[in-house]
Amino acid sequence: MDSPTARFRAGLRIGASLAAASFLLAVTFGATVRAQGWGVVAPVVCSMLVFSGSAQFALATALAGGGGAVPAVASAALINGRFLPMGVAVTSDLKGNRWRRALEAQSVVDASWVAAHVGGGRFDREKLIGATIVQWPAWVAGTLVGVLIAPPPDLTATLGLDVVFPAFFLLLLIDEVRASRRAAVAAGVGAVTAGGLLWLVPAGLALVGSTVGALIGLRRREP
Repeated sequence: MDSPTARFRAGLRIGASLAAASFLLAVTFGATVRAQGWGVVAPVVCSMLVFSGSAQFALATALAGGGGAVPAVASAALINGRFLPMGVAVTSDLKGNRWRRALEAQSVVDASWVAAHVGGGRFDREKLIGATIVQWPAWVAGTLVGVLIAPPPDLTATLGLDVVFPAFFLLLLIDEVRASRRAAVAAGVGAVTAGGLLWLVPAGLALVGSTVGALIGLRRREP
């Protein structure tokens, strides 16, 4: 069996490849929210504390859609809710007292969590931490670069940065609906709900309302 150091280094190698993509995505986030009037400090602080592309994109989209701060934060919180069961899954493989485990659990992000899974509901702690410890600074640095460069809207459109948000969510959606019929139904319900709400409320509120599609997950599976 590999030593903890070897597994940590393996995590670093995995994280390095993921960090490159995270950096570019964060540049887009920083540039976009700077153009929306977030300023310089708020986007960087958001990336430092939230560290979740999907949640931050949802937050930005809801705010840009005129839904207000509460619906925007609610949409981001709903998306980040997935980290609760993911964190529970890795708890037994972390070390130390509750405070140390809580700190180590901050390394639970999507790609690192998948990379650290060794099967049977077990996770490689060292690989998990190693993979995340590279991605976090890349995400924060990318956001900083984005807000400092702050390309004008015409350059943003030329580079295709204005379609990164919807393309990011579309890729997540395609992956989910291909893997699960329930996910396809949930996506359909969410799309119809959002489309209907757009006639009545701002886009930010429609985004939050579309999450009603996720309630399909409460339906009991047939044996």
